[in-house]
Parts: sequence; C-alpha cells; structure tokens
Amino acid sequence: MKIAVTGATGHLGSGIIQTLKQQVDNKIIVGIARKPEKASHWGVEIRKGDYNNKRDFDAALRGIDVVLLIPGMGGAEERIQQHRNVINAAVKNRVRKFIFAGFFGKEGNTTVDPLLKSYRRTEKDIMKSGLEWIIGRDGLYIEPDVEYIEKYREAGEIVNCAGSGKASYTTRSELAYAYTQIILSDDQNGKILNLGGEPITQKQLASYMNKAFNANLSYREVSPQEFLEFQIKTNGEHLGKIVAGIYTKIRNGEYVMDSDFKAAAGREHISWEKYFEQLAS
Repeated sequence: MKIAVTGATGHLGSGIIQTLKQQVDNKIIVGIARKPEKASHWGVEIRKGDYNNKRDFDAALRGIDVVLLIPGMGGAEERIQQHRNVINAAVKNRVRKFIFAGFFGKEGNTTVDPLLKSYRRTEKDIMKSGLEWIIGRDGLYIEPDVEYIEKYREAGEIVNCAGSGKASYTTRSELAYAYTQIILSDDQNGKILNLGGEPITQKQLASYMNKAFNANLSYREVSPQEFLEFQIKTNGEHLGKIVAGIYTKIRNGEYVMDSDFKAAAGREHISWEKYFEQLAS
C-alpha cells in the first residue's frame, strides 16, 4: 500500500506525514509538493505536484492506494479546477480511497462563502468520482491566534467582528492525528466528518491566552464592515475577504459544529484548558 499526502510542505500536510511516520513504515508514505526539495530531508518519498498541472498529478498518483487532498491556495473558482486535477488523476490511477481535508462552515452570505461553496463543489466532485471517499470539514486553526500573541500583547486586545458568537476551533496537531486514523481505517468511508473542538467565544479565547502567556488582553468588537475594511487594507482583497468572512460567520453562528472528532480519531479532541496549559508549560 502507498499513502499520498498533498500539500506536503504546508503546516497540515507536514504534520500528517510526521504523524503517519509514527504508525507505518516510511516506505509507504508519499508526500506531494509543488517544491519537492523543501521536504527532501523527511525520510519519505517526495513527488512533484503542482495543483495547476494535471500531468504532475497523473504521475504523482501512480501506484497510490490512498490519497489525502489538502486544498490549493488559489481563488474560489481556481481551486475547483485545482482539486479536479487531483480527483481525475486519482480516478485515472485507480486510487482506492480519496480523503479531502476541507473547510467547515454553514452556508451564508459572507465574503468567505464563495470559497466555502467551491469546497462544497469539490465534495460533490469527489462523491461522483466512483472512488471510496471521506470528507473532513475542519474547524478553525487556533495556532494563528497563538502565533500572533506578541501583536496582541502590543495592542492589549483582540479586535474582530465575531462579537459573542462561538467558533469551533481545532489545532493542526489534532487534525494530523485524526486524519492519520482516517487514512489507516475504513470505518468512516462514505462519511462527511466535522473535525473541531469545543466552541468558544473571543472573550474565552482572550482569557485562555491571558493565562497561557501572562498577558492582559481584552476583546473588542467592531462591525463587520469596519473589520472587512481593516483586513483588506492589511492583507489585501483576497485574504482580507476570507479572514473577515470567517469572523462574520462566527458572529452569525455559522461556525459552530457538532463535532465528529471522536468518531474519526478514536478519542476526544483536546480540551482548551489542557491545550493552553501545555502552552504555558
């Protein structure tokens, strides 16, 4: 058996590969990356795969039994075709099982919804492919907030438009563990799995950050329009709309999931108390 993970040089892809290495022989793991040289030291086979190049994936998925697709980084419409390049290559190479590490969010009318709808299009493409499949819908990574602690500390506050809405956060390491179990077991085949931890508010997030980093952060709510304008100015239109849209969905109650993490991983998701205690130590 050969297991392939796309996006192998990214945070989630590399995490899944490192977790897989703890459970299976390195020889059956294949990482696929646009720039293979960045992962050449990992001790697993690395193949070239640019999401925009169909021929790359026609070659990269030869002899592969299970493939996990981590989304591309293009615009909403561009990602649909990027993902189809991988799906079609999987069909051509008679891959047995296709796993998609997608994006959670209830459908709405925010600036991130075009991206969300493109992911739902990919899910439909996978379901129609004839392959065995599992679709993951990931919660929000909590690491970007953790990694932003010094900026938050300088400002003395966390500012966004989420208000009192809750978000189903998760961590890259928890997702890596869950996807490893999904890869290695067929128990969840044919299912859509919501993968996240306990939903929390931004005030709760600030409180956890304060305890972990001995900070004194408060939370300040701004309007969705004000936050959108700030994000576009700071991060550009593409990324700015994605970030602002996510926090607007939180505000609207569209980012609270009934999590399937335990069914996928075989254990409960780490609690936020334990996670932040580990950061503090």
